Amino acid sequence: MNSKLKENIDADGRVTGPERPETNLWKDAFRRLCKNKMSVLGGIVIIILTIISIFAPYIAPYHYADGSFIHNYEKPGEKYLLGADFMGRDILSRIIYGTRISLSVGIIGALTSFFIGVLYGLISGYYGGNIDNVMMRIVDIMYGFPTLLLIILMMVLFKSTFAVTTPGTFVGALSDIDKAFGGLFFIFIGIGITAWIGMARIARGMALSLREKEYVEAARATGNSNFKIMIKHILPNLIGPCIVAVTLRIPRYITFEAFLSFIGLGVNPPTPSWGMMISEGYKAIRSNPHLALYPGLALAITMLAFNFLGDGLRDALDPRMK
Repeated sequence: MNSKLKENIDADGRVTGPERPETNLWKDAFRRLCKNKMSVLGGIVIIILTIISIFAPYIAPYHYADGSFIHNYEKPGEKYLLGADFMGRDILSRIIYGTRISLSVGIIGALTSFFIGVLYGLISGYYGGNIDNVMMRIVDIMYGFPTLLLIILMMVLFKSTFAVTTPGTFVGALSDIDKAFGGLFFIFIGIGITAWIGMARIARGMALSLREKEYVEAARATGNSNFKIMIKHILPNLIGPCIVAVTLRIPRYITFEAFLSFIGLGVNPPTPSWGMMISEGYKAIRSNPHLALYPGLALAITMLAFNFLGDGLRDALDPRMK
């Protein structure tokens, strides 16, 4: 008999048979994930980056806006470990503070994509028929526009509309919120409007398949409401693949923010962004390559970490890998 199996003994002392240890999908998935070394490495890097972003004021040697023209374009050394930029600001400190921007955009984009996309796709796929046709035609129309171009157009609209505002108005309130976030608020809106589209298609396709399963038919036969069937029987079975998909999309959202900041439509100066730092550094890349090299390296490491973690989650949550 397998040593991992436990025997059941009833009140009379009789052995009723072996009992298998309790397990579930999430425990098995976590166990498989821990066996993937690259995914574990990616998860460790993400945890470190999260800690850095939370405690940036205590970790960074200087404030991201502190600088002096006396030290502009200073090479890496004892005073500035990674050198200084064209305004004499410490590059290391700006990279540390920039971690907040990239992780915030990635996480907010992922959460928006997950909650809106899964809910939208679940409703569309479960009800089907005319409801599905109308909802998915809206998705098709939005898919007709290139995502990055649509975000750029929205950011141009936001930047121009809210450049001059009247205090006490709704537009003025939104502008004040954006300034408080260092220019991130409108980036959140721009990415959030488009991020859920792909997730909606994934959730809708799975909901179409799951609604025909036997346990869903049995739930209908026993008088369960549509809401209860969607929440209790369909949603738990499509969350796994959706989590994998949204994790793999986080680097895409980070890239969007970096590109917007690179072309001047991202965060407001002097708020540090890796994309803005690369944009400022590439102009002097021949004489001072460190200006663009280090923020570019930080961006690459972050994107690789999320890709490794997403690949590991995909393998761990795949039932065929069991």
